[in-house]
Amino acid sequence: MSGLLSAPSPRSRLRDLLSGPGPLVAPGAYDALSARLVEQAGFDAVYMTGFGTTAGLLGRPDVGLLTGTEMADNARRIVAAVDVPVIADGDTGYGNAINVLRTVQTYEQAGVAAIQLEDQVTPKKCGHMRGKEIVPLPEMLGKIRAAAEARRDPEFLIIARTDAVAVEGVDAAIARAKAFREAGADLLFVEAPTAEADIERIAGELAGVAPLVFNWAEGGKTPPLSLERMIELGFALVIYPIGTLLAATAGIRSLLETLRKDGTPQAALPGLPAFDEFTSLVGLPEVQELEQRYR
Repeated sequence: MSGLLSAPSPRSRLRDLLSGPGPLVAPGAYDALSARLVEQAGFDAVYMTGFGTTAGLLGRPDVGLLTGTEMADNARRIVAAVDVPVIADGDTGYGNAINVLRTVQTYEQAGVAAIQLEDQVTPKKCGHMRGKEIVPLPEMLGKIRAAAEARRDPEFLIIARTDAVAVEGVDAAIARAKAFREAGADLLFVEAPTAEADIERIAGELAGVAPLVFNWAEGGKTPPLSLERMIELGFALVIYPIGTLLAATAGIRSLLETLRKDGTPQAALPGLPAFDEFTSLVGLPEVQELEQRYR
């Protein structure tokens, strides 16, 4: 677990994890606290969700409202809170290929291990919402080339996502993904297929091209495959982007309902972490040790 004196985790660890026998599972985190909880639960990577970041910072939907600076700042805080690799949503790169150059450099400076870039127009929408539009393929290829050339650390990974399934169909999405790989993407991500047969086809045609990402979007348009099935299909990375956000929302709602009904939260406290437990999980014992060291 990350401490105040910890050094950043090497990005090479993410490459090693992705080359393992089964898919790397990366639960979503929307802030530093949720990222620490992911790490404490024993997961080897954290996925910084743009959907959750927007909800957490603005209380608004994921429709392109956040700037690249706000997203990079959230990534920086998450990276500082954990020792495991952080994979961060970079949306569209926040502009054209020149903007992508700066976005990649900013994310790399923030310490993330991989950035995800998508081919939607700006402003974008959550991949499981209606009304998406995608940029022309040559424009996206320029962005991917810019991303690959902008990184200073060769271990920093570029994940290229296409939202073409909802706009032009599965054939176009597969063709785009192959072109993304040729342009320099390290991992490929076909967003929001709506049938298991389509997922099987995507995996069959792309698993040998580059490591594949599967978005197990909680409540989204994609069928919820079992882990065994995702292993069979050869996915290298599985993200669960918003489960932590939804769980936090349910927990807060439940507490507030008790408080509104009873006038105090007393009846809800048995289901919550104790005060000392919570201060321990956010690192108070380390702070106390450091206080003694530097006294």
